[in-house]
Amino acid sequence: MDFLYLLEDLRMPWLDAVVSVLTELGGETVFLVAALVTLWCVDKRRGYYLLSVCFLGTLVNQFLKITCRVPRPWVRDPNFTIVEAARAEATGYSFPSGHSTNSVGTYGVIATESRNIWVRTVSIALCVLIPLTRLYLGVHTPADVLVGSAISLFFLIVLRPVIYKEDGKHLGKLLLGMLALAAAFVGYMELFPFPADVEAGNLAEAVKNSYTLLGALLGMICVYHADKKLNFPTEAVWYVQLIKVAVGLVIALAVKEGLKAPLDAIFGGHMLARGIRYFVLVLAAGIAWPLAFPRLSKLGRK
Repeated sequence: MDFLYLLEDLRMPWLDAVVSVLTELGGETVFLVAALVTLWCVDKRRGYYLLSVCFLGTLVNQFLKITCRVPRPWVRDPNFTIVEAARAEATGYSFPSGHSTNSVGTYGVIATESRNIWVRTVSIALCVLIPLTRLYLGVHTPADVLVGSAISLFFLIVLRPVIYKEDGKHLGKLLLGMLALAAAFVGYMELFPFPADVEAGNLAEAVKNSYTLLGALLGMICVYHADKKLNFPTEAVWYVQLIKVAVGLVIALAVKEGLKAPLDAIFGGHMLARGIRYFVLVLAAGIAWPLAFPRLSKLGRK
């Protein structure tokens, strides 16, 4: 807490605003956009690498959060203040930092895979800066961000040889293993007798994330097997790539937001609805929309 108090003394309105924007680069939305753009336009194997690192990192992160149940800094010390703009997204328990896990996973893969020195430099800088923003904003402790970063760093190192194995068989097995872990996490959240003092909001956040991961990973396996038959192209001229990204993101957003209300109504608010929604989202982004890629690619050859 001493280090957080030191950062608290350094705060000023303009810097608060800059850091609040920078920290959003480590959120779920940026990760999803980066993963989809990589899968659609860059390299599918690299896309699976990014998804695997971040999904496994998030799974471990969420398990540790609900198991360790470490309170946020301002809960541990009522005299400590945070940047209020960061409070809304500081959900769940404090340890480890989700933004740190996301940012090191996302930008770590980009830095590892890119040959452009500027892309690598910026990506490495973001791996360091985004975890630091969580400290400046006061929503995490140094232990939170160090462990959150270490989780993704571990998977960055361990998964790369698995993903890039020439025969590709290990990737399918990896995805099945990830799905089994996600299913086990859902079972843990639904069946484990958590003590009565577990904060209801934090427990609900963990349940929500467990179903999100399960639905997304089930969809990811379907996409992997579908692409083995369809083998949709990633190469295209620049304006076709822009069409693929722009229309694809609109479709993904429409599915993500459009299915929320009807599925919640059907399942009475149970988080199974969220799992199904993310399953359909992944199918739409990974199978339905890429079916148009061969025809779109022909536009660039006319």
